[in-house]
Amino acid sequence: MTSKLTRVIAASLALTAASVGLSGCGTAEAGTLDGGRLTLPVAGGTATVDTATLAVSARAEDGTPLVLSEAAGSGLGAPGPVTRTAEGASWTYPAKGLTVTARSDRGRLRIGIRADRDQSVSWPVTGTDRAASSVQLPRGEGLDIPVRDAFWNSGPGGLAGSTVDVGADLSLPLWGYAMGGGGSGPKGGTARHGVSYLTPTDIGTSLAFATKGGALRATAAHDFNGGDRTRDYEVSFALTDGDPVAPAADYRSYLAQHGQLSSLRAKIAKNPETGKLLGAFHAYLWSEARTAAGVERLKKLGVDRMWLGYDSGPDPMKADAVRAAKKAGYLVGPYDTFANGQDPKTADSPTSAWPGKVYPDFCVRKADGTPQTGFGNRGCYLSSRAFEKAEPGKHYLADRTRAMTSNGANSYFLDVDATGEVFRDHGAGHEMTKAGDRENRLARMRRIAERFVLGSESAQPWANSALAFDHGSGTPVADGLWKLERDKEKWGGYFPQNAPKNAFQPVSLPADLATAMYDPKYRVPLYETALHESLVNVERWELSYDKLPDQKTTRALLAMLYNTPLNFALSGPSLEKDGKELAALQRYFAPLHRAAGTERMTSFRWLTEDRSVQRTVFGDGALTVTANFGSTAHDGLPGGCVDARLRGETQPRRLCPAHVNS
Repeated sequence: MTSKLTRVIAASLALTAASVGLSGCGTAEAGTLDGGRLTLPVAGGTATVDTATLAVSARAEDGTPLVLSEAAGSGLGAPGPVTRTAEGASWTYPAKGLTVTARSDRGRLRIGIRADRDQSVSWPVTGTDRAASSVQLPRGEGLDIPVRDAFWNSGPGGLAGSTVDVGADLSLPLWGYAMGGGGSGPKGGTARHGVSYLTPTDIGTSLAFATKGGALRATAAHDFNGGDRTRDYEVSFALTDGDPVAPAADYRSYLAQHGQLSSLRAKIAKNPETGKLLGAFHAYLWSEARTAAGVERLKKLGVDRMWLGYDSGPDPMKADAVRAAKKAGYLVGPYDTFANGQDPKTADSPTSAWPGKVYPDFCVRKADGTPQTGFGNRGCYLSSRAFEKAEPGKHYLADRTRAMTSNGANSYFLDVDATGEVFRDHGAGHEMTKAGDRENRLARMRRIAERFVLGSESAQPWANSALAFDHGSGTPVADGLWKLERDKEKWGGYFPQNAPKNAFQPVSLPADLATAMYDPKYRVPLYETALHESLVNVERWELSYDKLPDQKTTRALLAMLYNTPLNFALSGPSLEKDGKELAALQRYFAPLHRAAGTERMTSFRWLTEDRSVQRTVFGDGALTVTANFGSTAHDGLPGGCVDARLRGETQPRRLCPAHVNS
């Protein structure tokens, strides 16, 4: 990744209309216009937009032609006259009520579409270049999928025929394609190209996958809706070197350029307690594990850093246990959610019971006035707008937070708030758009983050300024996971309360689900490339390390390779049985994360053609990690093992997870 992409993005910061403008008819306007084809300079080459169809092509600096998008999927009608601007051009499609602007912006081609009526447009149409070799998709941590791979083109677990909501289902609002050879492998001299697609207007945007000619194509679509305030749509195109994490590197640059990239180092400076995340594994506690004696047992095992979470059931973590955790150097905090409301007389969870008439008055209302049914068909989803309007006088959220942390907790986990699922609310007096829902959630998360080390579920990048950690964005959830979780016999339910089976009952994933989620040859660290220095990313709570026995080695190697913590579910018996393994893994991880947890991921590479050996670098060499997911040794590194080298060390630190307890 420390390659052409890094260089061209850096170079693009210096580009201005004056310095890159190509004279057109004796003017200082950027680019050229020839018969309805607008050509603009971008970092690494030029991009051409066909103003009649919105087809987009490019030519790289080495002369390679690239197809970035075919024509828009629905008829646009005849375009109006093209008006030149200092940075590009604008034109209309009168029959559709669309106005388009295209310009060079910091090395990218930036195309915006504004609609004057409700409609949908399918564009860009991507993956149509004959040289397209793989598609990058930020599902969870991230995937790099060869476009002709049989698994992803057909059958259960594949992408063909599926549609994802960019704002809700993806961890980053982007996708990308690589053109040419097989990846950033050992033959790094092979000429390759790629393209990054960023969609900052992700609300109302979807991405549909289809197979054509045996290869995966991805077509975006945007729903222009006045009521949802999604009448503006934008896509930024950047030429890359085809590196598998190039789209995420491009997005990180975009966030930094727009002042939207936070720093974990700055969060630690503001609240030193946040520094306790560095080197910590994460665990949710049950029964004896949430007592002072349980905490002291962890400490005696040699675990020097942990994040400990607990629910708010009938037996929450007591003050003496919290004191023991803090004395041990741990972070400790409650699980909470502001999303669900139920009748307090019959609520099945303390977090769903609210005072007064919060339920049902604060329920999100659909257009027909009916409440938005809550998760698991429980109660309703509560309106963030209703809470924000009431908070100055009623203090519902402040009172909840105060009550949940009265035991002295120094951390807080607020479920759902940072996820992509947001709502439009038609409720009288608390109407809001989906974008407004995001703004309200961000405001209340920032208030909590003033006092506690805050985490949330599957953090979207728009929430990175408020959060220190998240649980969920590390997991590339495939649809089959939810079906499996609903099978209580296989997955386990919420009982017994002191050790619920959904947390502790081991599960064997079906082959297609295991491939879609954990086959290392498809996994790439897109999320870490974009946000590693901003927050600590962990897998979903219900996928604790021991939940999936068949994937333990792979998940441990991925955690070390990506410099991200493992998460656990701990009860008294599990702590006794598995505590030594946890401690051994944490002792290996801690110095690596302390050295690199606040650094950006600067490189990801495959070292073998089969992608079984992978390497990451953090910062300017603060940490280099090599993981061998295969069964045979590579350059002295056995299969199923990982080597990590801190800056200045002559010998790597080795971990073979399967042999920790042997």
